[in-house]
Amino acid sequence: MDEKNKLSEIETDHQKIIENKELSLFESLTPVVILMSLLAYNIFVVEDQEWFGAYTNQFILLLGGLAAAVVGVFKKVPFAIMFQEILENLKSILVPIAILFLVGALAGTWLVSGIIPAMVYYGLQVLSPALFLPVSIIIAAIISIATGSSWTTSATVGIALVSIGSALGIPTGMIAGAVISGAYFGDKMSPLSDTTNLAPAMAGTDLFTHIRYMFYTTIPSILITLIVFSVLSGTIETTGDADVSNLLNVVQSTFNITPWLFIVPLLVIVLIVFKVKPLISLGIGVLSAIVLALIFQNHVLLSISDSKFTSILDSILIETQVETDNEKLTQLFSAKGMQGMLWTVYLIICAMVFGGVMDGIGALAKITKSLLSVATSIFGLFASTVASCLGLNIVASDQYLAIVVPGKMFKKAYEDRGLAPENLSRTLEDSGTVTSVLIPWNTCGAYQSGVLGVSVADYFVYAIFNYLSPIMTLIFAAFNIQIRRLLKK
Repeated sequence: MDEKNKLSEIETDHQKIIENKELSLFESLTPVVILMSLLAYNIFVVEDQEWFGAYTNQFILLLGGLAAAVVGVFKKVPFAIMFQEILENLKSILVPIAILFLVGALAGTWLVSGIIPAMVYYGLQVLSPALFLPVSIIIAAIISIATGSSWTTSATVGIALVSIGSALGIPTGMIAGAVISGAYFGDKMSPLSDTTNLAPAMAGTDLFTHIRYMFYTTIPSILITLIVFSVLSGTIETTGDADVSNLLNVVQSTFNITPWLFIVPLLVIVLIVFKVKPLISLGIGVLSAIVLALIFQNHVLLSISDSKFTSILDSILIETQVETDNEKLTQLFSAKGMQGMLWTVYLIICAMVFGGVMDGIGALAKITKSLLSVATSIFGLFASTVASCLGLNIVASDQYLAIVVPGKMFKKAYEDRGLAPENLSRTLEDSGTVTSVLIPWNTCGAYQSGVLGVSVADYFVYAIFNYLSPIMTLIFAAFNIQIRRLLKK
């Protein structure tokens, strides 16, 4: 059979979506069912959740990709098409992978330069344990709005907040959940965010109409999140004043603490705000931290190795730990450098392989179209969009595909129902952008987990804003609240 009669492509400025006329829904879902079954077995049956060792999730994703490839072979999809989609997916993550390695280097150099210890030292004095979690949300939100990037927020203030909160005895899952909630609120609402620009482009509306329309669902979601974290702050036990005083003394005796150390994080944030590329901004952050380490922390560098140059290289490349008189702080003042990002990088690569094969055989488009076909009401249309975004975040492991594919597939359906395009763009953000971080093998979930040093399983239940957003969108749709119609000509 002529392959051109079987496969077709939907071209966009951002992605290429392959449709396969001969692929059934059952065949499209088979690799997904296999993937989810293997993951569930590893989580609920295998005692240490390491069925195939430390890289179990990576192997499972590759097995899912193999299952998708078998379906493709059965439907006579050329290997060249599947391989091409894998390559396209891998090309799309080259910059994120480079950013991950730089974040690893940033964490190491910011440790040995005293930047992170200084953040902990001053943060312990300024941030009240009773208000730490809601204040963390607000700080993360402000930085994310200013930079347009939840990734940058986590790599800068996120790391610091986790460190400070850990020193106060607050569970890291709670802290990470608060940081991620604030970071993704800011990411959604910032005109500098790539997803905030992508969603209206896919739906056919303009950026600022999209942002204004998101206020209706986003503000209630973040207010509820702040209330929940305020209540949580009052229920957790933190260290007392004496313990904090002891921690301050240990930090000060181990590092040379000075406000001058904050020049580097402020510089990185300013560079991002002025739209300097993240690779350059983070690279400058690493180099500047090295300079400060040589100026202020010579004794720390010599405590790690006899050579200051070797200590700096170690902080960039491998695990580094600064010994203190306090066991909690010794555990806190450790960083894994670029080496610590390898597990996350491998996970992202394997996820892109799975997503690439699924796209190459036309399964992604088939699943999305099937969801659209059962949307018989306006609520059903919104629910199908949410399900499509969530499903693509799970299957394709990429938040951009979770916006692009449903955006292109559902656009005409919204128009036919007389719904303004901002309904679609808001739903794409509420269910595509923010839920990506809840999937361990999604690029966003893998990144946030790797950077903050907290597993998705630990922060999942506390990422309240992220799973509340799609629920809020469905509530608005169910009760016909702020559902804007197209003006009749």
